[in-house]
Amino acid sequence: MSHQPLRLPPGRDIRLSDFDPGFHGGLDRADAEQETRHHCDALDELAYRLYAEAKRAVVVVLQGIDTSGKDGAIRMLASGISPQCLDVRSFKAPSAVELAHDFLWRIHAAVPAHGRIGVFNRSHYEDVIVVRVRKLAPPHVWKARYDQINAFEKLLADGGLTFVKCFLHISRKEQRERLEDRLRDPRKQWKLGPDDLADRERWDDFQAAYDDALTKCNTEHAPWHIVPADRKWYRNLVVARLVRETLERLDPRFPPFDSTLLTRLT
Repeated sequence: MSHQPLRLPPGRDIRLSDFDPGFHGGLDRADAEQETRHHCDALDELAYRLYAEAKRAVVVVLQGIDTSGKDGAIRMLASGISPQCLDVRSFKAPSAVELAHDFLWRIHAAVPAHGRIGVFNRSHYEDVIVVRVRKLAPPHVWKARYDQINAFEKLLADGGLTFVKCFLHISRKEQRERLEDRLRDPRKQWKLGPDDLADRERWDDFQAAYDDALTKCNTEHAPWHIVPADRKWYRNLVVARLVRETLERLDPRFPPFDSTLLTRLT
């Protein structure tokens, strides 16, 4: 297969089983990594212009099951975007303070300021995925959250925030291999806990939960992209390309220069 869509129109059912996580568009690794570096070089200038303009912001939402490559995608983006322009937030299990507020409170507090690019390692979608699968809230609670998320994202989009939502799609076989790598690597063993293995046993439940979240929260103002992620190098290429294309579409501009400043310089 030479083509696989990254996104489907709003209103269409999204089923992860229709997307090949091993898809790579016929590219080889060397060419893909070279193109990724090219995109990262371009991101540096685009992010700086967004920072100077300071009127809009971008948030890259990275969702996916354990080992899908969220950390790797973040390292790739950070290699091309200056820290002064970039905010990275990870959303783990909510703290007691966060649980004392509505589920979107901690997300709103992490939204990047105008001029900055935010990257979310997991996000508000945990509250219709993990909460659903682990039965941390009754169905009537998490089912209401789809509309709440759509309204929240529309509010932010109307305020100048552009979403780049990426679901990093890996196969069950690939996840097993990555979990085994973690078990063998002392530098990565800390990342693996009992919940990770328990969640793997609920693979089908997680796939169904993601199908619903991707379908119900795929909107014109915040569309989902299904990123094939079995090959890390192809995942990085797709994410880098998406972020670059988003910034190029926004076309941020430097503020106008006040030429009278030249006459005041002594």
